[in-house]
Amino acid sequence: VQLQASGGGLVQTGGSLRLSCAASERTFSSWSMAWFRQAPGKEREIVAVISWSGRFTYYADSVKGRFTISRDNARNTVYLQMNSSKPEDTAVYYCAGTTRDWRARAEPEYGYWGQGTQVTVSS
Repeated sequence: VQLQASGGGLVQTGGSLRLSCAASERTFSSWSMAWFRQAPGKEREIVAVISWSGRFTYYADSVKGRFTISRDNARNTVYLQMNSSKPEDTAVYYCAGTTRDWRARAEPEYGYWGQGTQVTVSS
């Protein structure tokens, strides 16, 4: 199964961006999906998680109230809507999938990874 992330780019502080992650197979619809990010010189961190049904979500404190994770199982796609962007949101963003439930937070719990998309927020 392949995950293809897209939608990254340059945005000004306070601006919005929507990331997409498309899966190559319909088994995606049974996975919990997450977005992680890695800023220069920092470890990769979890940003948001969504359950297979979309009913349950989790957000890191740093993005809560600004980012929204959603999914469209008919399109095998998960999204990350980024609003009120800050310079500290600058990072490479990765989508990841797991057969575990939506409470999975650690990288080793995710067996499927996209290639990453660069997001740069200018101050």
